[in-house]
Amino acid sequence: MDGNFPPALILSVVLLSAVLTSSAAFLEPYDLLYDNAVQAFYNGDYRNVVRFMEGALSTHREVRRTRVRCRLRCQDQHPFGKTFSDLRFFDVVLRRAACMNRCIEEKLGAQSVHKVSEDVVQDFNRRIPYNYLQLAYQKLKQTDKAAAAAHTYFQANPEHVEMGQDLEQYKDLQNVREEHFVDREARPHQHSFTAAVRLYDKGDYDAAVSLFEDALLEYYKADVECRALCQGPQKFEGHDHLRYRYSLHELISDHFTQVLHCEHECVRDLATRPGRLSPMENYLPLHYDYLQFAYFKVGRLEEALQCALTYLLFHEGEEFMTDNVDYYREMLGHDGKPREKAAWYLRRHKQELELLLIGSQTMGVEFTEGNYWSSTGGREDSNRIPSGTDGWMEYVPISEKKNVTIVPPQQLKEGGPLIYDSVKLVQDSVALNGTQRVLLDQVISEDECADLQQLAHAVTMAGDGYRGRMSPHTPNEKFEGATVLKTLQYGYEGRVPMKSARLFYDASERARRIIESYFMLNSTLHFSYTHLVCRTAITGQQDHRNDLSHPIHADNCLLDPEANECWKEPPAYTYRDYSALLYLNGDFEGGEFIFTEMDAKTITASVKPKCGRLVGFSSGGENPHGVKAVTSGQRCAVALWFTLDPLFRELERLQADEVILALDTQSVWNQGLNINPKDEL
Repeated sequence: MDGNFPPALILSVVLLSAVLTSSAAFLEPYDLLYDNAVQAFYNGDYRNVVRFMEGALSTHREVRRTRVRCRLRCQDQHPFGKTFSDLRFFDVVLRRAACMNRCIEEKLGAQSVHKVSEDVVQDFNRRIPYNYLQLAYQKLKQTDKAAAAAHTYFQANPEHVEMGQDLEQYKDLQNVREEHFVDREARPHQHSFTAAVRLYDKGDYDAAVSLFEDALLEYYKADVECRALCQGPQKFEGHDHLRYRYSLHELISDHFTQVLHCEHECVRDLATRPGRLSPMENYLPLHYDYLQFAYFKVGRLEEALQCALTYLLFHEGEEFMTDNVDYYREMLGHDGKPREKAAWYLRRHKQELELLLIGSQTMGVEFTEGNYWSSTGGREDSNRIPSGTDGWMEYVPISEKKNVTIVPPQQLKEGGPLIYDSVKLVQDSVALNGTQRVLLDQVISEDECADLQQLAHAVTMAGDGYRGRMSPHTPNEKFEGATVLKTLQYGYEGRVPMKSARLFYDASERARRIIESYFMLNSTLHFSYTHLVCRTAITGQQDHRNDLSHPIHADNCLLDPEANECWKEPPAYTYRDYSALLYLNGDFEGGEFIFTEMDAKTITASVKPKCGRLVGFSSGGENPHGVKAVTSGQRCAVALWFTLDPLFRELERLQADEVILALDTQSVWNQGLNINPKDEL
């Protein structure tokens, strides 16, 4: 067929695609169901919360299963030959595309319906729906289901201290049993591995062998599914995907490199537990380590040798396993071979690496291979050869292996002048049990606080600054915010006093100058984002609060409490260097600002907000922080983030500067303001 395609070939493929548009959708979009569930929660309609949220979770799972099944089916139906021409290549590509569209739309309907926002995707990845479900089931007195939802949420959010306490309370309830504490989103390969390790530790080696083998089967199955999901759309930062290349083969190369990188990283994904950023160390090889020893314990030396040799594929020449192999060979009187599945898996991994290096060079980006098979994670036997049979064996969590030192930006300096005579130093870093932290009072006056609070009531909108989400951090509070430019626009339109809008601008500038001076920075501190924000406790939803108003996090890196690490990578705002909160009131319950250790649990300092109080700190992993639940009333503040890099200055702030300059020079406003809101974490 190569080189002799009939003229109608491409047309036939196009026609195949065209017939797909008539399919009707069988599944309601899960983002719509999710939104309906959230709205029902705010309306106190807990039965519909359950109905819509369970529907959203079910549809989310079905969408994933369908995409995996269809992509694998179409790969099998339209394989690439061993040798093919360009036409043969594109014939397979086009037929696969048509096949996948038809397959997916037969089940889901139009694919565009299921292209949900990144925010919703992240909510499902973080298991946020289960937090809503737990609260709804609790209101409906279905405590067994509430326990399961709480447990599922907690597996991905172990830093959520209040949820952990709530789970302890569930255990004491009469109608809640141990079997109710199930992880509804458990990954089969990780579940089997964990259960196998428990049996292994108890000395039940026969049962452990069976579960470890199950875990391997599930692992390789999960790897296939992970790779299938990588075949979806890819993100090209800073590029228009279909226009940024003029060469067809360069475009294909770039896209394929992105897909291949995603597939290559499935190793990391499969070894990463829910809610974590770092994978379990040495995860796949560790299966074969456990198996070789368990098989030895039950007298199955052939299998023990095979698994030991397989382990050495990942860690060639490792001394303890080489000793084990020599022992098994001596006992059996012959050699063995490693498992072909693992050998093939590693061969493919190495081939992928070669291609990624070529593709990354073509794209003009740097590629660094991850440390996928770190040998530091393993069984910690006191005597690791088979003759040592009484050692304690358990996977050692990554958090026990790393001793991370956080380096705050620039040199550690503080104690510079406060500039303004009224400002009072309350606590420095030492008193706040940390580094690069400060607590100040009387930054603004009582009258100014009252003026800014009144301004907040007039200009803030639900979810503003968080892509319109009413409660971005907790379903139990209403979140409202406004930017500097928006308030100036309201002032220009006469909807609020211009004096008040100007006060917001001036107060934030005062805070910036104080932070820059106190921390003795040797370069200009620029605004990264400025936000007037209020959090209001929702009446009727404060019983049994088990969450924080704002979960523990760091401002310029992704906090991983278990690894004792903070990853300075997107979606974190890595360019932010300092942060500050200027409080406008204290007449509410709860809402304390807290610093913690990197475990996100150990509180090192707590700050009670009040008018004119400012807390400032460096934005990195040295200063994890959060906000305790606001249980009554409304808490308002000016939230500020700063950067030392002028390239990341806040665009709205620059526009606001121009407005203020025009006002100060008595210029006439000739045109409306161009608002460009910016999201924040």
